[in-house]
Parts: sequence; structure tokens; C-alpha cells
Amino acid sequence: MGNADDRARRRLTRRPPRGATVAVLAFVGLCSAFMFTLVVPLQAELPELLNASREDTSWVVTITLLVAAVATPISGRLGDMYGKRRVVIALLIVLIIGSVVAALSTSIVGVIIGRGLQGATTGVVPLGIAIMRDVLPPARLGTSVALMSATMGVGGAIGMPVAAFLAQNADWHALFWLAAGLGAIGAVLVMAFVPDDVLLSPGRLDILGAIGLAIGLTGLLLYVSRGAEWGWVAPMSLASLIAGILVLLLWGWYQLKARDPLLDLRVAARPAVLFTNVAAICMGFALFSSNVTFPQLLELPVATGSGLGLDMFSAALVVATSGVVMMVISPLSGFLERTVGPRPLFTVGTAAIVLAYVFVLIWSTEVWHLLVANLIIGVGIGFSFAAMPMIIMRAVPSNETGASNGLNALFRSVGTSTASAVMGGVLASMSIQVGDIAVPTREAFQFCFWLAIVAGIIALVLTFFIPRHPHAEQHPALPG
Repeated sequence: MGNADDRARRRLTRRPPRGATVAVLAFVGLCSAFMFTLVVPLQAELPELLNASREDTSWVVTITLLVAAVATPISGRLGDMYGKRRVVIALLIVLIIGSVVAALSTSIVGVIIGRGLQGATTGVVPLGIAIMRDVLPPARLGTSVALMSATMGVGGAIGMPVAAFLAQNADWHALFWLAAGLGAIGAVLVMAFVPDDVLLSPGRLDILGAIGLAIGLTGLLLYVSRGAEWGWVAPMSLASLIAGILVLLLWGWYQLKARDPLLDLRVAARPAVLFTNVAAICMGFALFSSNVTFPQLLELPVATGSGLGLDMFSAALVVATSGVVMMVISPLSGFLERTVGPRPLFTVGTAAIVLAYVFVLIWSTEVWHLLVANLIIGVGIGFSFAAMPMIIMRAVPSNETGASNGLNALFRSVGTSTASAVMGGVLASMSIQVGDIAVPTREAFQFCFWLAIVAGIIALVLTFFIPRHPHAEQHPALPG
């Protein structure tokens, strides 16, 4: 027993500087989020580049969302059981493999496989937050978690102009080689600067639960992401929706009976966790709504009556400002979380989202209008994404941190997938023919903004139902 204690003490004394640990985890979070916008600038050209139909090439984006949604809670559970650092490194290796597969592919099959593997790396963000909970003192935890949470928005926003620049000035395979390089750098840095886990939750991986969750989520997200294209009431769409719901209901029943469930649904049903996760769907919807609508509004020709005539790179720079704001305000988010608590911070964040879309609903005829709205969205998402993991960590036992944050990330993914499908469907259905292209009308964009306002209001209302002082087993790093 004494030897085991000595080994544990030696591991703790060899821990790297905490600042370096936070910086490395934030870097891998940025790399993970970048995978979502990596191919966005190429979407219009993918059918020609891959010699495939537009319906087939849309899977280059969809597959990443699907795999991310399924893999994130599973990787969180694996991290709680076998070590979060270990699983982060494994996910980065998967990212490298997927990027190399896509970079070496000239056909759509290889690119889709590679993009699917890239999506698995999304789990590094909730795992990074869980690592911070384990190793940081209370005074630094809020700010560090805010920074890590911000990477989910920052990586995608900043990555968009980088991807646009490469798409315009280099071979498209360079995007995937860049992703592979980032993954390799991240893996080396994690091995060097992230400490080994000292808090593990012994058990076994619920293989049947993981399979059930994967099948159920795939059916649900297929309906959300492909429904507009297939037809919302088409047999294929309804079959995916019904099958997904039925499988998830069976999965939930099984999880309540299982000895070592993939996710403890009793913990997930606590009011603080439940309301935060439902609000996370709305916040994911609000975040991705701007990523879908703003670039199109900025890039469409002025002659169409809807657009502002910017080129792809300039439009990406405007959209990237929200990510910069998220990163800059992360220290403020941490300070506010410590002084007023995460729930009021969440309320302010959701209110900012509503304000941003009301602003752009009224003023959206100049580039600076969208710039201002995007800056406010950055504040709203920055505060909200910082608050959500802190609310959850105050409400769950320490051995459920990785899985519970993974579940929260899953709900955000459902929101982003829904926004992608709904916004795309609205813009496609409310369009006019201008020459050879269908152009969304001004009314289509305004309807999209109304939908985002409704999502923001729902999230705002839900924040008032979150208990201020959730009762749970408290981790030493968290205040009571």
C-alpha cells in the first residue's frame, strides 16, 4: 500500500506547469473545432473535385457531425474509466489517421471515411474540461474552463478564413495535410504537458449501450441533417426518425437497468444537468445559425437584392470576429463565474444571443451590421459555453465529469446539426432564380433570424429553472 502511495505522490510532484497544461488543452480544442469548418469553403466545388453528385458530397460535412455526436459521450466515459489524457491522445491519433486518409484520397469514399475519423476528435473538449477539474485549483478553474469552452466556437470561426485562404491559393488536399499536422503537434504537446490521471472510475465499457446510442443518434441526426433534402415526411426521413426515437427509448430503459451504464441517466435527469443540456441544444442552434446565414448574406452579389458582395475570404474574416471575442472574454467569463456564479452568466449569455439576432433582424443591409451582430453573438456564446460545463460539474460526481460534459457536447452537436438542416432548408425553399442560380430572398434570411431568436428565448427561459446550488458530490477543486 505504501509503495502505491509513494508512486502516486511521485506522479503528482512531476506534474508540468498548470499554465502549460491549460494552453495545450486549449490548442487541441481549437484543432478539434477547426474540423467542423475545414471543408466549408469547398462545399460548392466538392462535386467537381470528387466527381460525385451534390447529394453524395454533402456527406463530407454530415458524416463529421454524425460521428462527433456519437463519439463524444463514449469518449467521455472511456476517459473516466481509463484516463482522460490517454483518451485525448488516442482521439488525436484518430484525427491524424483520418486526415491522412482524406489527404491521400481522390475519391469521395476515402474523403468521407477520413472526415468521419476527424469528427471523433470532438471529444477532446469535454475531456479537456474534465482534466482541468482534476488538476486546477478553484481560483483558476473558471477562467480555464471558459477558455476551453470557447475553443468550440473559436476554432470553427478562426479556422474558416484559414480554410478559405488555402482553398483559394492551394490544392484542396492541403487542408487535410494541415489537419494532420495540427493533430500531430497536439498529440506531442499533450504527452509532454498534460499530467496523468489520478481520478479514475473503475468499471467496464458498456458495449451494448454504446452501440444502442450510436444507432439511435444516427437515426435521429440523419432525419435532422438530411430531412430537408429527402423531404421531411418522405418514407426514408420518417423511418430514420421513428427508428432513432425507438432505439433511444430502448437504450434509455437499458441504461437504467445496466450495472455499469455508458451514461448514468439518473445523474443526467438532475434539474441542473437536464435544463442545461436542453438549453445547450438551443445555444448550438443559435451558434450555427450565424455560421450558415451570415456567410451567404455577405457573399451573395449585391445585384441579387439579398447579398453584400464580399469574396469568400473577406466574408470568413467577418464571421471569425465572433471567435476572437469568445477567446478575448474568456478571462472575464471566468471572473464572473467565480463572483456571481455560472447560472447568472448563462442567463446573460442567452440574453446576448437574443439581442444579437434582434439587431440583425432590424439592421442587415451593411457589412458593419453583421459585424456588430457577430460580435454580440461572440459575447453570448462565450458566456454561455463557459457557464454550461461549470453548472454541470457542480451537479455531478467527480467520476461522471467526462461522460456528463460529453453528453452536454452531444446536445450542442444536436443543436448545430438541426440549425444546419433547418437554415439550409429555409434558404433553399424561400429563393428566387437569378440567372442560373437560386438566391435566397431577404425574407428567407429574416425568417432564419426569427428562428434563432426563438431558440435564444427558449434557452434564456430555461436558465431560470436551473438550481443555483445543485446538490451533488463535490470535487475538491469546486466550491460547495
